[in-house]
Amino acid sequence: MNAKQTSVPAPHETPNQFALLGTRRFLPLFLTQFLGAFNDNLFKNAMLVMITFFGLSFAGQNAQTLVNLAAGVFILPFFLFSAIAGQLAEMYDKARLAQMIKLLEIGIMLLAGAGFILHEAGILMVCLFLLGVHSALFGPLKYSILPQYLGEHELLGGNGMVEMGTFIAILLGQIGGTLLVEHAGSNGWLIASICVGVAILGFATSLTMPKAPSLAKDVKIAPLSGTWTIIKHASNNPTVFNSLMGISWFWFFGAVFLTQLPVLSRDILGGNPEVYTLMMAIFSIGIGLGSVLCEKMSGHKVEIGLVPFGSIGLTLFAADIMFAVPAHPIAGLTIHQVFEHASVIRVMFDLAMIGLFGGFFIVPLYALIQIESEPENRSRIIAANNILNSLFMVVAAGFSGLLLSQGISIPVLFMVIAVLNAVVCIYIFRLIPEFLMRFLVWIMTSLMYRIRLSNIEHIPDEGPCVLVCNHISFMDALIVAGSIRRPVRFVMDHRIFKVPVLNFIFKTAGAIPIASAKEDPAMKAKAFDRIAEYLQQGEVVCIFPEGQITRNGEMNPFRSGVEEIVNRTPVPVIPMALRGLWGSFFSRKDGEAMLKLPRRFRARIELVIGESVAADAVTAVSLEQTVRQMRGDWR
Repeated sequence: MNAKQTSVPAPHETPNQFALLGTRRFLPLFLTQFLGAFNDNLFKNAMLVMITFFGLSFAGQNAQTLVNLAAGVFILPFFLFSAIAGQLAEMYDKARLAQMIKLLEIGIMLLAGAGFILHEAGILMVCLFLLGVHSALFGPLKYSILPQYLGEHELLGGNGMVEMGTFIAILLGQIGGTLLVEHAGSNGWLIASICVGVAILGFATSLTMPKAPSLAKDVKIAPLSGTWTIIKHASNNPTVFNSLMGISWFWFFGAVFLTQLPVLSRDILGGNPEVYTLMMAIFSIGIGLGSVLCEKMSGHKVEIGLVPFGSIGLTLFAADIMFAVPAHPIAGLTIHQVFEHASVIRVMFDLAMIGLFGGFFIVPLYALIQIESEPENRSRIIAANNILNSLFMVVAAGFSGLLLSQGISIPVLFMVIAVLNAVVCIYIFRLIPEFLMRFLVWIMTSLMYRIRLSNIEHIPDEGPCVLVCNHISFMDALIVAGSIRRPVRFVMDHRIFKVPVLNFIFKTAGAIPIASAKEDPAMKAKAFDRIAEYLQQGEVVCIFPEGQITRNGEMNPFRSGVEEIVNRTPVPVIPMALRGLWGSFFSRKDGEAMLKLPRRFRARIELVIGESVAADAVTAVSLEQTVRQMRGDWR
C-alpha cells in the first residue's frame, strides 16, 4: 500500500491532532464543516418538531408520513449529485468551491426562513432537498482536501477531528433544533434568523481556507456514467474498494441503530423524549471519542489494524443490547432515573461502546482511501463512496422494516445486525488478510511496548529499498512492520518463520524464509531470487544482517548478504536500530526467549531510522558501524 503523493508541498506536521486547530490549514475547514453539519441538523430537527408537535402539514399528509418523506427527500440528492460533486472538486480549487457551496447555503436558509415564517411545509421540504444537495456537494470536497492540507502522519488525526466534529455538530444541531422550536413556538422569525446567521458564519470561515488547487486534468461533468466509471476504477485497487465497502457497511449498521433508537427509548425502555436525546448524545460522544483516540492508539499513523478491532467491538456491544434491555418497559422513565436502573445503564454503555468502536472502524478507512487513491481521482472516489453510503442506508431501512414487519423485536434486530457485522467483516478480512495481520501486529506490539519512532521520514513513500536492522528479539520484525506504513517484506530465519501465530503474520506479510548455504543451499538461493523480485516490483525488503538473534545483548557482525542483494538489484539501503528490547520476554536475556514470565509490559522502546545509503556505497562493515552508533548504549 504505497502512499500516493499530491502536487501540494507537504506542510510542517503538528505533534498531535488537537494542535491542528491552531493552524490555518485545518481550523477554517474544521469550522466550515462543523457549522454546515450543525445547520443541516438544526434546520431538519426544527422542521420535524414543527411537523410533529405544531401541526405543520403538507398536501394533507399526516405527521408520520411527512417525517418518513423528509428522510427520503434529504438522502435523494446524494444519489443525484454526488458524482457531479466529485467532478467539480477535481476541476476547481477546493477552497474556492467551498465558498460557492456556502453561498448556496445562505440562499437556502433565506428561503427556509420564509418557510418558517409563513409556516409552509412545502417550502421547507424544498429547502430540505436543497440542503441535501449542499451536503452532497460538500462531502467529497471535505475529505479530498485533507491530503492537500495535512501531512501523511496527520491524516488519521485530521480525519478523527473531522469525524468527531461532524457527530458533535449533528448532536448539537438536533438538540438545538428541538429546543429552538420549544422556545420559539410559532415564531418563525427567530428560527429563520439563527439558521441564516449560522450559514453566514460558515461562509465567513470558508473565506479563510487556504487554496487547494485542482490536481486533475480534463475532467468532464458526467453525472451517472462518471459514478460507475470511478467505482469500476476503484475496484481495481482492492484496498480502496474494500475500504469503500467497509465504510458503506458501517453506515448500514449505523442507520439501523439510529433509526430504531426513538422506539427503543420509548417502547423498550419506557423513556420520554429526554431519554432518547441522552441516548443520541451518548452515541455521538462515543463516535467522537473513538475518532480522536485513533491517532493516539495508532502512534500518529494510519493503522488499519484498528479496523478489525473496531468491528469486534461493534459486534460484541450490538449483540449485548439484546441481553441488556429490561424484561418490561420502565413506566415513566425520565433522564433523572436512567442511572437508577442497571439494565438501562448497560444499554447506555453498549451504545457508548458502539460509538467508540465505530470511530475505530471508520476513521482509518477514510484515511486509507485518501492515501491510496490517486490525487486526481480522490474527490470522485469519495463521491462514489457517498453514493454507496446512501444506497446502503436505504437498504438498511428496507431491511429493518421487513424484519420488524415479521414480528422481530428491536433487540433481536440488533442481534441480527451484530451477526451480519461479524460475517461481513470476516469476508472483508479474507479478501484483504493484511487488515487482520495488522490487527494482530498492533495488538501484540501495543500490549508489550510503547514505541517511539525517530526519523520515520527517511523511509521513502514509493520505490524499492532495503532496510537493515539489529536483531534483539523474536518481536523485531513485528515492531518494524507495525511502525512502517508501507508493507515490508522480511527476510528471516526459517525457524522464526515457523513460530505459531507469527507464521500467519509473516506469511500474510510476504516474508521470505531463509537458511544458510551450509544448512539448505536451495532455500537460500530461492530466498535471494524472491528478494530480487520484490525489489524489482518497487517493494521494501528488510533483513537482519546479523543472521541470528543476539544472546548477550551485543550486536553480532553483519554478514555480507546485504552486499549480494544490492549488487544484484542496486537500490538504496536504509540502516535502522532497535533500542530497549534486550531483557524483554521475547529476547534471550537470562536464557531462551519466551520460556520465562514477562517482567514488564508497555516498556518504552525506540526504532531509530538512519539516512539512506546509495547501493554503490554499501558494505556490511559500514552498515554495522552505522547501526551500532544509532543504537548507542541502550540495548
